Amino acid sequence: MHHLSIRIVALMAALLLVLAACGNSAVDEGTTTSTEGTTTSTEGADALGVASCEGIDFSGDSATIAYMPPATEFPYYVAIGKGIEDVAAEMGYEVFTLAPLSNDTEAQMGMLQDVLQRDVDAVILSTHDEQAAAPLVQKIVESGVPVVIVNSDIAEFPTPIHGVVGYVQRTGTLKLGEYALERFGTVQKIGIIEGLPGYHSTERIGGFLDAIEGEAGMDIVVSVPGGWNVEGGNAAAMDILQAYPEMTMIMTANDYMSIGANIAAKNLGREDVIILGNDGDTQALEEINAGDWEATVMTTPFNMGQTALRVVIDCLNGETVKFFTEIPTEIVDDTNAITYLKQPDQLYPKPSEDY
Repeated sequence: MHHLSIRIVALMAALLLVLAACGNSAVDEGTTTSTEGTTTSTEGADALGVASCEGIDFSGDSATIAYMPPATEFPYYVAIGKGIEDVAAEMGYEVFTLAPLSNDTEAQMGMLQDVLQRDVDAVILSTHDEQAAAPLVQKIVESGVPVVIVNSDIAEFPTPIHGVVGYVQRTGTLKLGEYALERFGTVQKIGIIEGLPGYHSTERIGGFLDAIEGEAGMDIVVSVPGGWNVEGGNAAAMDILQAYPEMTMIMTANDYMSIGANIAAKNLGREDVIILGNDGDTQALEEINAGDWEATVMTTPFNMGQTALRVVIDCLNGETVKFFTEIPTEIVDDTNAITYLKQPDQLYPKPSEDY
């Protein structure tokens, strides 16, 4: 019964994504330039409800950028911030981070309210609650401050914004599911560890489910929340593996939960369980390279941060930025994790050793 409900949710999410994509068909038209990961478009903005960069009143040599992730407890968001700071240093821009320690929507809304009172030139935002953030984001945009959403692929933010930088989450985990089928076979008992309820978790889990749909031997035994963090993933995996000893595979919505699931599997003597994640966190890359668990979707958060600030720079310069700037994804396993670990300048935190 639980398996059926998961499929229904996945199908509904897929339908919504298709409808949103139809509404955004104009975004790929009229693309004029592409430099260093950012693309500009001169058509389709009005149809998408995208806030225009043409009226931004910025003429200074320096800018102050507020980076607002949903929490600072995750190295992933710190890595995005380091990418933002990397480009900001080149430009002579000032960047400050404003975020709650852990996932606290109410605290983040208070910080958005605070930004309204500050003298900032742009905001780079990631939130797990777009609906709660929308009224405050609207006020920030109306004040003439550009807002770029990072680490998302939302087809339509609830209120006009200036751009979105991220990867197509459903596509990334679709690749992960296809990889799992090819490498590990089509007969598996699978446990799913979700993130907090919302778009991010729905899309990531949905992509994996899309990939295995129709494979009779791929049985989703249980799907439980893991809270996006190591502790939550560990607790969820402990429960799953003890309640369902037949489990052969665990797929999680992010690497922190996979790291926690790996700890649980080791503690229970279940190193045979296949663990799949999503993000490309440095610790995950090291563990995958060492053979501790199997694979993840690499989303290059440091590069994502660099790209987000370049989009902000284009907007401050009055260019019409493309609504969605896509960061490519790649499946990383023990055959190619070393490639990323040998590029420590593109990772945060840095690897624990030289590779």
